[in-house]
Amino acid sequence: MPEGWSWPFRCSNCGREYPRNTLPFRCPVCGGHYDLADPLPYSPIQALGLERWRNSFPLPPGARLLSLGEGGTPLVDDEVEGKRVHFKCEYLNPTGSFKDRGTAVLVSALAAAQVSEAIEDSSGNAGASFAAYAARAGIRAKVYMPDSASGPKRAQIEAYGAEVVSILGPRSETSRAVLRAAESGLVYASHAYMPQILAGMATLAFEIVEQLGRAPGTLVLPVGQGTLLLGAHLGFQALARQDLIQELPQLLGVQARACAPLWAVHQAGMAGLGWVQEGNTLAEGIRILNPLRGDAVLSAVEGTGGGFEVVDEAEISQGRQALAGRGFFVEPTSAVIWSALRRRLPDLPEPVVAVLTGSGFKSGWNGD
Repeated sequence: MPEGWSWPFRCSNCGREYPRNTLPFRCPVCGGHYDLADPLPYSPIQALGLERWRNSFPLPPGARLLSLGEGGTPLVDDEVEGKRVHFKCEYLNPTGSFKDRGTAVLVSALAAAQVSEAIEDSSGNAGASFAAYAARAGIRAKVYMPDSASGPKRAQIEAYGAEVVSILGPRSETSRAVLRAAESGLVYASHAYMPQILAGMATLAFEIVEQLGRAPGTLVLPVGQGTLLLGAHLGFQALARQDLIQELPQLLGVQARACAPLWAVHQAGMAGLGWVQEGNTLAEGIRILNPLRGDAVLSAVEGTGGGFEVVDEAEISQGRQALAGRGFFVEPTSAVIWSALRRRLPDLPEPVVAVLTGSGFKSGWNGD
């Protein structure tokens, strides 16, 4: 690491700066999670993919951005219920999901810090992304995942050479297991905790505005931990600070009814959590009972005049089929947006951008 350089992060709870010589995933003093200490900068360069946004990333000077060609995904127009919708095809990233935007930045930071081994937990997409970029960086990867996770995702992780640790029980049991492992001193490259992820996700907003030529009126996307939503919001805020867009888009987050804590709190306040369960759902990627940055996600959504929608299992299956019928082959987690989009579309500010987050090749079609 360059002498005198420090990570530009600060604890969201106690305000302490990130330590220089270690890579904790949370504050060692109070247990709070870290956020970016300063507003995200926007300073594009003449380059392709995520390299174009290199100056926005919290990486040491001269650090190499480890890329597999992520970013630059297409924005495809279609007509839905008589209105124009722009589908951002994030499932076309190198490992088949939007996670690559954040993982490229995070693993680049690990490599710059000369990390040789790290762990992660995931229902599949984050683990596959981490395994791929760790392989690119020469970092030994171990991924904790639910025993019930999609077979293709597990096979993808193993193909990259990562060790998979299967955990029985719901997704929350996997989170508890990896936290126990992290307490032993291993670097926990968490897609939920590590703030580098948010800077990578902000590039979604940068690309959308460049592709549209303006800010969207509405951004519709699946929400579990909410890192993509938060990162995009940071990106739109960076553009607004430089007067490159005039208004922030409304954010519409979609959750599966089987596990919808953010929707419940948005609808009924903290009392809504009393009837939230970690139920089984086809949308395994957003089965998150206790989102780490839940307060920030709610604040971002409500601050833009947005909201949340929930969909049931039948709607998820129908959405996947409907999207495939339009040429978009996505996994069930991506498909949650379809029914929500159709319900809310008449009232959504235009232009409307809907994010398709994960590839259909990651889950069996007949298993829906």
